[in-house]
This record gives sequence, C-alpha cells and structure tokens, in this order.
Amino acid sequence: MSAAAVPIRVAVVGVGYLGRHHARILSDLPGVTLAGVVDIDPARAREVAAQCRTDVFPGVEALPGAVDAVTVAVPTGSHVAIAAPLLELGIPVLVEKPIAGSVEEARQLLDIADRRHVVLAVGHTERFNPAVDAARPHLYAPRFIEGHRLGTFSPRSLDIDVVFDLMIHDLDVVLSLVDSPVERIDAVGVPVLTPKIDIANVRLKFESGCIANLTASRISRDRVRKIRIFQPDSYVSIDYAAQDLEIWRLVRQAGAAPVIEGGRTPVQNEEPLRRELRDFVDAAAGGHRPRVTGEDGCRALALAERITHEMSYVNA
Repeated sequence: MSAAAVPIRVAVVGVGYLGRHHARILSDLPGVTLAGVVDIDPARAREVAAQCRTDVFPGVEALPGAVDAVTVAVPTGSHVAIAAPLLELGIPVLVEKPIAGSVEEARQLLDIADRRHVVLAVGHTERFNPAVDAARPHLYAPRFIEGHRLGTFSPRSLDIDVVFDLMIHDLDVVLSLVDSPVERIDAVGVPVLTPKIDIANVRLKFESGCIANLTASRISRDRVRKIRIFQPDSYVSIDYAAQDLEIWRLVRQAGAAPVIEGGRTPVQNEEPLRRELRDFVDAAAGGHRPRVTGEDGCRALALAERITHEMSYVNA
C-alpha cells in the first residue's frame, strides 16, 4: 500500500489473548487506521481501546459503513456467527485459526466469500514466520517431517482439542510443503487436565511417500515450537519461536568421499503476526488473494477433523 493511499479502516472483533495483539499491531501499521474494537467484555474492550488509541464499537452490528475490513479473534464456536454477516456485506475478513468449528461451517464462509467476491483470510501465523519463508527455497522433496509444538498450560482455548488449538499450525505448514493427498493417519490423544485432548501425536503418510510425525501438547513444562524436514541429500531445521534456521546438505565430490556442509542460515526476524496482518490489509485493499486463503484454512481443518475422528484415545 502506498504512503499516499487512503488508510484502510480495520476493526478487531474479540480482544482477548490474541485479539489484543491484532489491535496493537494494527494501531501502528502503515496505511491502516484501527477504527475500533468489539468485545463481549466492555471493560476489556475499553482497556484495549485506550492502549491502542481507538474507539469501542457497541457490537458487530455497528461495523458496516464504519470499517473497510475486520479481523475476528473470538472463540472458534462464534467464528461463523461473526464472520458470515460481514462477508455477506462484502467486508473482507481475517478469521483466526481454526477457520470454524467444523468443515461444514467453514464451507459456509467459503461459499459466501466466493459468491460475494470478498477476501477471506485465515490466521495461520506460522506461514508468515520468517524462518519458514527463508527455508522454502531449499525445500523441494520432503520425505520425512518431524514437528513438536509443546506449550505450558493456559486456560485459553480449552473449548477445543489440542489438535485444533496447536497442532493445526503444523498441519497447515506441512500441507503447504507436501503437494500430495494424505493416504493414512495413525493418531493417539490423551486428555490430562481437561475433558478435551491435551496431548496428541499423529503420523501422516502421504501418497507421495512422505511421512509427517507431529506432536502437540498444551500441558508441557517447556515451550517448544520446532519442525525438521528431511529430503534427499539435505536436512532443514526450523525453530519457529527463535526464528532460527539450519540447513545441512550432503555434497558429493568426484573422486572423494561426500561431505556434509551447512549450518545456520540468516533470517530477517520479524513478528509473524505483523506480517500476517500486513498481508491481509494489502489483500483487502487490493482485492487480491491473501497468502493463507479460506480454502487453506478449510483444508487444514478438514485434516484436523480426520485426525480426531481416527484417533485412539488413552485415558490419563
């Protein structure tokens, strides 16, 4: 967006744990005016609005005519109720992951966005991680992927399983790297501190032969967010949290034994959520496709649903 362009007016619906970061970033993002915030908790809405120097809207019904785009960071079960009417009015929307509570609900949003020719983006933030972007040019034929996403216990997002809360980030990244249908799923899940699944492991076999082994936990002592990709003659390691990238290659030399070369690769660090919101704002202003589309969000959600349907449950 050029500096001379009229700022795009964006509102944030839901300013809890994640939504307040939406508001913080949008309040100083070039080319953007944070038009205001909406939250079911009036005190929280006033607090965030004061911090971000913006206004409080009394409800979602007050947004049409006052905004050009909206980000939705309410609990998953309310995504469709909030986003669908906005999309029907032709207002571009970014919905936090997972896109909806079910694939059926997600398709409702996709149908509206397609019919109204309006931008629908989904907040799969790791796709905007600078380390992931720096790794992509070096990824050509993943054969084995191993991911660990472990977090300490938090009272947020306990309305959904850890597969939809945490693992879905890695599912989206893996689907963006492996252009092949999933052939087989082996999964196990354990409820520990909540009635929902708190720890899960899944082994995905793709028709291409690639295997992805992913573990997610929201009751771990340490916070770990890493993924490793093995492919012919090379190995790529990404630390999402540190935005750290290592690339190692097997270099073959005529008349000599092959050697392994590589190490840390430079990464231009930046907050992934800022990059995500910039992409959404640019898409909303220009009418082009966001990097993570509604279709992408629906695909990740569909795989998460398959995993939970085929999961073996272990009583902790």
